[in-house]
Amino acid sequence: MAKDGEKSEWREFIWNPRTREFLGRTASSWGLIFLFYVVFYIFLAGLFALTMYVMLQTLDEDKPTWQDRLATPGMVIRPKADETFEIVYTVQKTESWDMYAQALDNFLEPYNDTMQLQKNDECTPDQYFLQEDSGDVRNNPKRSCQFNRSVLEDCSGFNDRYYGYQEGKPCIIIKLNRVIGLLPGNNGQAPYVTCGAKREDSDKIGELVYFPPNGTFNLMYYPYYGKKAQVNYSQPLVAVKFLNITANEDVNIECKINANNIPIGSDRDKFAGRVSFKLRININN
Repeated sequence: MAKDGEKSEWREFIWNPRTREFLGRTASSWGLIFLFYVVFYIFLAGLFALTMYVMLQTLDEDKPTWQDRLATPGMVIRPKADETFEIVYTVQKTESWDMYAQALDNFLEPYNDTMQLQKNDECTPDQYFLQEDSGDVRNNPKRSCQFNRSVLEDCSGFNDRYYGYQEGKPCIIIKLNRVIGLLPGNNGQAPYVTCGAKREDSDKIGELVYFPPNGTFNLMYYPYYGKKAQVNYSQPLVAVKFLNITANEDVNIECKINANNIPIGSDRDKFAGRVSFKLRININN
């Protein structure tokens, strides 16, 4: 009998025909609760929409309203086989260096002279290419300066399709990371790249040659206005060719940017403005 009584209590809790209550509440009570939550969630959704609308009014479609203004942009090299920044190959084994040549071909393809002529302007060297807005009137899309891969001469892939790798005189391409609004160099002094071996390998690096001459990033490629405002922007490049590096040994190399208004390294990032990599050229005797 006790069990039948318990079942009866559960049935009445779920639906009580005498009081017409469902789960202990009448229809009007459930209706008020449902109405409360509908109004509550509509209010939350409206508050969220209003917050998003106000926030979106502060955003600029072409550049970030707030950005971490890096004092020193990062540097990267090409080709880059993996995240270890190591270039290791054997001259006599084509398969060991062909991937590097192909990587440089792919990387430099957008810099072909014909493509640059079609989409970018021939700018005046040695001065910033400023394209300021006029009040609320946007000067968009902004133009970009040509960077022709032929400027890289022996490292352009035109005269030597293997970029010196088959001769044990490889080319490395260096570029600075993009920073919106960065104006590197004061008083007309353009930033330039220098490379050298780490102290323990200083006698192994041999002679280097830079393209363009002196490893310069010309001022006409700055400032950068952002991906949306300057859709055809071509980052300037510097190529370094190693002419007689010591073979069959690891050579640890560091390249850095030099400019009179760009500090090298910082408390936040000691590798800012520089890039280190290992180069090993094996020659079978």
